[in-house]
Amino acid sequence: MSSDPRLLAGAEHNEDASVVALPGGGGLVQTVDFFTPVVNNAYQFGRIAAANALSDVYAMGGTPLSAMNIVCFPIKTAPRHVLSDMLRGGRDVILQAGAVLAGGHSVEDDEIKYGLAVSGLVDPDSMATNDGLRPGDALVLTKPIGTGVLATGLKANWEGADRFAETLHAWCSRLNTAGPKLVAECGVRGMTDVTGFGLGGHLLEMAQGSGVSVLLRAGDVPVFDEALELVGMGLLPAGSHANRDFCSSVVQVDESVDAPLRDLLFDAQTSGGLLFGVPSDRLAETRARMREWGEPCWVIGQVAEAKSLPAVLTIR
Repeated sequence: MSSDPRLLAGAEHNEDASVVALPGGGGLVQTVDFFTPVVNNAYQFGRIAAANALSDVYAMGGTPLSAMNIVCFPIKTAPRHVLSDMLRGGRDVILQAGAVLAGGHSVEDDEIKYGLAVSGLVDPDSMATNDGLRPGDALVLTKPIGTGVLATGLKANWEGADRFAETLHAWCSRLNTAGPKLVAECGVRGMTDVTGFGLGGHLLEMAQGSGVSVLLRAGDVPVFDEALELVGMGLLPAGSHANRDFCSSVVQVDESVDAPLRDLLFDAQTSGGLLFGVPSDRLAETRARMREWGEPCWVIGQVAEAKSLPAVLTIR
């Protein structure tokens, strides 16, 4: 991480985005993210990719200000309407977030890739970070897990692929707009969004960064039923296997947790939900606020004093 005092948050604790101090006060949140299609519908892919990139700003407690397109496209071989549909999907979600679409950059490539570079604003004295969990916090998640498995099933044209696509369209394009409100109104200081490292991997990062131990109650974690069925039939992306194996040395899993669910806890997500800690005495208030905002949430665990270093994630 840079020693420049203007960099207030960044790679040191695997943050979702960087925060740079603005000369007149306040903080500038910056992030960039792009990837290959996870669904077959170009418009829906654009929506999902845009929501995924914007999520990094929300997870810091920031508000998106502007976004710029990042596009890789095989212009000589792919239909041009695919490009326009993808960009239209991204634009619609950017506008939904209240941000400005400020341009972008494209290159010719053999494979389609799309995402955004996003800038936002945040109060440096009131923002959420990966190292903000505190003993006694309740752990809360805002979207079910299993999108990595569903995307793999969709690519393989597995039986039920149409249902997988509908689930991915609905949940992965859903904006995590609750982030800044959770920080401002509910006292949340430890938060991330669940993406490529899976729920278990991101939770472990937060535990290690915060110097705490975490209990994850597997049975309370919301999952997509179709994803759990697919894992039970042996369909698990390579990245999800890698997440589980990488974390295994500092994760304790109770034998009562079924193998498919254990695997799904490390499934690499696309545009997943917010994962945050809220002081236990503010949990009821936070759940009530989430209902008022029309946002789903599930209480999935508890934060405790660190028992050892590196911090241990316990799954029961």
